[in-house]
Amino acid sequence: MELTKLIVQVIVLAMLVEAVWETLKMLWQSGKFSIDRAGALSVGLLLAIGTRLDLLELIKITVYIPYLGIVLTGILISRGANFVHDLIKSITKLTVDER
Repeated sequence: MELTKLIVQVIVLAMLVEAVWETLKMLWQSGKFSIDRAGALSVGLLLAIGTRLDLLELIKITVYIPYLGIVLTGILISRGANFVHDLIKSITKLTVDER
């Protein structure tokens, strides 16, 4: 049981790393800085920090760097509702299947 939980956490973290990196790459598209992406990123970070929303904490992954989970959550929510919905659906499927 414990090994399965660890494997699910690794998979979830891998999904989050890819999602965060792909989001950050959108700041620089076709050789230009994207003010729209920067604006969305700023709003996402502001909301996550202001509400202390931490996706990693919600899925029971302990983070030892203060605010890291909150910042990563802000980056993710800057992508919008459809993206976050799809990501949470994937994470939920992994965590429910693990039980």
